[in-house]
Amino acid sequence: MVRVDSFPYPFKGDVYRYSNNSVPLEEQSSVEVTSSYQEEVRLKRELLTQHPERCFQSRRHTLKAQWEITEVVIQHLTTYYPQQFSLEKNEGKWTFRNHILNEQQTFILGDESTLSMEPLDFIGRHVQEDMILMMQRDGDLYLDAGQLCFPANWSLAFNAGMNFKEIHKPIPGFKEEGLDQRILTFLMRMEAGDPWVRRNWSLMAGDRLDTSLETFNQWGKDRRAVTGENVGGFVHLRVEVQKLFRLPGSNGLLFTIHTHLLSLEKFTRNPVWTEEFFQILQELPPHISDYKGLSLFKEEVVEFLNDKRVMK
Repeated sequence: MVRVDSFPYPFKGDVYRYSNNSVPLEEQSSVEVTSSYQEEVRLKRELLTQHPERCFQSRRHTLKAQWEITEVVIQHLTTYYPQQFSLEKNEGKWTFRNHILNEQQTFILGDESTLSMEPLDFIGRHVQEDMILMMQRDGDLYLDAGQLCFPANWSLAFNAGMNFKEIHKPIPGFKEEGLDQRILTFLMRMEAGDPWVRRNWSLMAGDRLDTSLETFNQWGKDRRAVTGENVGGFVHLRVEVQKLFRLPGSNGLLFTIHTHLLSLEKFTRNPVWTEEFFQILQELPPHISDYKGLSLFKEEVVEFLNDKRVMK
């Protein structure tokens, strides 16, 4: 069950525009274990089995960075969740134990023959987060590897190998307002040991985590199914907590993306959030509404929020 008090509310103020809203990460863990851990990890593994090319992509030159990510994530899991995860090192062999799932894996760090899959794919099956690796070269960042099961209307298979600006080209106004270059410059200057976090949001008709571009035909039609009667339980605020880490060994950037969903019915239990989000949607420019996919049911959401404001 989603707890309203722990939901990562994404807004500051009652106006929203695209920006680099990254802030320093206080608790420097790349991952978070929540009450929906088992359900979400099970779903990730199902998607990876059924749609491996859609959910995992990598370039051969990323193996060193993948091992580095594996080491980092295991360190964070065992440090911040020592009751749920543990690691034993014995003469070069590592035994990683996931006590939640009652699983263990022994391997030699850096030796791909000791795992049945690539390192990023292995460790990604033990966390709720999607994980993206951007490699830095030639004055740019490239999406060279990733495990992505819960994308917000984009495709890992399509974007793999693209540079930062190519990936973000579909965002309206992103290039025209110079945001692409400013954020790229910020990311290129990130240093190891100085992680950042940002929150990205959208409104979702339904509560599906897998909203990949490839499955749009399955979930896109739900946008037309929103009514004044079902909007509170059917529409969800979708927030991605994106954590950014510079990898000191490979100089790559690790993005971990933890997706949270909260129905509007539960969201409006917080009167401050309700008022602020109502004002944001009232003022939100059409091009942002269109890109975030909420134009078809924006009126129903605004009316629902307004009713809750009046009641409180």
